[in-house]
Amino acid sequence: MKILVAITGASGVNLAIILLKQLREKGIQIGLIISKVAEKIIEIETDKTINDIIELSDKYYEVSDLTAGPASGSYKNDAMIVIPCSMKTLASIANGYADNLITRAADVTIKENRKLILVVRESPFSAIHLENMLKLSRLGVIIAPPIPSYYIKPKTIKELNKYFVGRILEHLGIESGIKRWGNQE
Repeated sequence: MKILVAITGASGVNLAIILLKQLREKGIQIGLIISKVAEKIIEIETDKTINDIIELSDKYYEVSDLTAGPASGSYKNDAMIVIPCSMKTLASIANGYADNLITRAADVTIKENRKLILVVRESPFSAIHLENMLKLSRLGVIIAPPIPSYYIKPKTIKELNKYFVGRILEHLGIESGIKRWGNQE
């Protein structure tokens, strides 16, 4: 399996780090794009360097390189995840404004009918945000804000984050071993 991961300039970059680690542990081939604003957020929210995060991928693409493989429908991948997804990126994708590799790759993912998951980060959502999400949802894009699942009785934020990332993996058809609601194990 081959997954393209994009990190944009919204809070919640630790979710991306957890996702990259879990994909790597499962032997998934990972392409990675990091926006310029995300580079700043990484500095603010983590003790990781950009290179630490790039090392979690198999192939890194510069966000400004619109000639890179993910800019074309002939680039073969199984899915794309934008985690976290800023409202700017959401709006660009929803309106076909492919001005960088992240938004172009998302545009290609939609046109090629591949799975696209957007981990949108904002609160509260405005009507504009909701309309953009609805527009994309109607196209089959999975809109997945990182909303906590309290029934797992988490003791730490890291537990909540790992559980949420497990839910993302499940959307990709990758078993994550997450606790399920009700009597299921």
